[in-house]
Amino acid sequence: MDKPQITAYLKTYCGWSAGVRAVLTKYNLPFTEKDIIQNPAFRWEMETKSGQPLSPCVEINGKMLADVSGDEVENYLIDNKIVQPSEVATDVPTNAPCPSEQHESNVQLNL
Repeated sequence: MDKPQITAYLKTYCGWSAGVRAVLTKYNLPFTEKDIIQNPAFRWEMETKSGQPLSPCVEINGKMLADVSGDEVENYLIDNKIVQPSEVATDVPTNAPCPSEQHESNVQLNL
């Protein structure tokens, strides 16, 4: 099976982005990660290609999956016969936001 061309527009710290990374890793799929937090140009590129501002977005062989979870990416990969279903567990949830504690620890206010 040929490896698909995958570009993932992800946030540095995000439960949804971690789920997408986990699914792509689970299936040993190489992908180009474009961190939309570290590089605003990637956010602009994602919004232009997807037509909306929410992430993660994953482009697979030219098909843009906008505002998706890891579960949705996995379902797309299986439904389009890019991968065979696997029961291998991931190390993070594939369909969950960040825990509240993570957001609270990353917030810094300079007053």
